[in-house]
Amino acid sequence: MTPASAPRPALDPQRLLAPPGWRVEVTEASASTNLLVGERARAGEEEGLVIVTEHQTAGRGRLDRVWTTPARTALTFSVLLRPDVPVQDWPWLPLLTGYAVQAALADRLPEIALKWPNDVLVEERKLAGILVERIETPIGAAAVVGIGINVAQTLDELPVALATSVELETGEPVERTDLLNQVLGSLHGLGGLLNDPDALRTAYVDVCSTIGREVDVHLPGDEVRRGEALDIDSRGALVVSIDDGTFTVGAGDVIHVRPQR
Repeated sequence: MTPASAPRPALDPQRLLAPPGWRVEVTEASASTNLLVGERARAGEEEGLVIVTEHQTAGRGRLDRVWTTPARTALTFSVLLRPDVPVQDWPWLPLLTGYAVQAALADRLPEIALKWPNDVLVEERKLAGILVERIETPIGAAAVVGIGINVAQTLDELPVALATSVELETGEPVERTDLLNQVLGSLHGLGGLLNDPDALRTAYVDVCSTIGREVDVHLPGDEVRRGEALDIDSRGALVVSIDDGTFTVGAGDVIHVRPQR
């Protein structure tokens, strides 16, 4: 394991394999790759731009949570997509992204799973997070797909106790350039599932650890509802069973309730 005080290897732009039609740019540091890609999208950038930063200093997660990483320990990047699908199918984008990340890492981490709607876990430890933003541009709506994967962080460098990194889970050094190539290839290769929500739903549910769990759903207005997560519906919303029936959650913070011992 690389000591926290030792310099981490930089990404190697010469070995980055951009999927067909995509362009990968690497920055040494940036506040937020989502902001950078959003600016380029509004200026008319075409689909396929990927901006990766070695050190993200003010990244944003869901609910405007701040997300930062030590330099060269993570993969923090954003992808510009312009999905040609109906508006009602856009909520599938974060789920598709999570599924692509899970698929890219499953050979290294057999226990990897998805927590609805935008986290990638190993057991209950958070390995990666996703933030998808829809923005309007002069040439139509665009999706900025932000992905952050903990790769080489030590325990002391992780932001919360229930987090982990690829190296902590595998016990082996991870070459970040190769891993980035895997994830981008997976996201590009699985992108067609966005045009087949039924197939995407089936694939997602199969690796979603939220299904079957007792969950606390935090809703606007500080309302919290507890129930059992039953399924993902045809629009990508979480179906939750409660005492007086079921309800669906299209947006909200979902917490897995830990079983009592």
